[in-house]
Amino acid sequence: MTDPIRIANDRLSAVIDPFGAELVSLRDAAGAELMTDADPAFWPKHAPILFPVIGVTAGGTIRVDGIDYPITKHGFARDLPFEVIDRGNGHVVFALVDSERTRAAWPFAFRLEIGFRLDAATLTIEARVLNPAAVPLYAQFGFHPAFAWPLPFGQARGDHRIVFDHDEPGRLRAITPDGLISEATNDGPLDGRTLHLADTLFEHDALVWDPVASDAVIYGAATGPRLRVGFPDTPALGIWTKPGAAFVCIEPWHGIADPVGFAGEFRDKPGVFAVAPHADKRIAMTITLLDG
Repeated sequence: MTDPIRIANDRLSAVIDPFGAELVSLRDAAGAELMTDADPAFWPKHAPILFPVIGVTAGGTIRVDGIDYPITKHGFARDLPFEVIDRGNGHVVFALVDSERTRAAWPFAFRLEIGFRLDAATLTIEARVLNPAAVPLYAQFGFHPAFAWPLPFGQARGDHRIVFDHDEPGRLRAITPDGLISEATNDGPLDGRTLHLADTLFEHDALVWDPVASDAVIYGAATGPRLRVGFPDTPALGIWTKPGAAFVCIEPWHGIADPVGFAGEFRDKPGVFAVAPHADKRIAMTITLLDG
């Protein structure tokens, strides 16, 4: 097992575990931790990579060319070791390729690269999905970073909010108790563009904007340093925690869980993208520490 890898500059440091290519720590110059404490009483993860599916699938399977394949929630990338293929003081790139194990769940040849790069006060995480085959590849992809709630700058937990950069007039997708996307929708909980964070928002799972109009949100209290999370390449956004936990997840998604009643081909599932033969697709997010 490869040890976690640290990258740093004079503003930020990040630690990434090659198992799952998972960001496990993000600290400011003073050493203050911006990520979850991963308390196992709530959720032992930090920032898993969601690939090649997001959320649950109906019956725990996907259908490709009429054949059903068993696949776990959020896919297999978070549960497999990645290889380090490039590394420097301020960047590192990991890669995962298809194997007998991955093809048993999702029958495509692929190469998934996850790169981390620090530039001043910004961490950029970029996924590159490469298709080495002569047929199209169909997939979903999502980021799932869990940030400290409250952030470590002295403001109260109840003073934290998430501010969207555009109006979000659409209704939210509802989630059934078994994790599927319901036919029902809910009124948006925003005050203008602001989501005032409270445990009661998450009593019935994540808040799901599909589609989301914004390309970024700002998370934090009204005063003090805050985080800007940018997601220019993903059409949906989930926000989630477990009530009482010391984290909140801001999750840019290209795809959603199966809708109730969905029984079609995986390529027809909402949010699935295609990668043409011998082509690639890039999906990035940024995390920027804003001064107070």
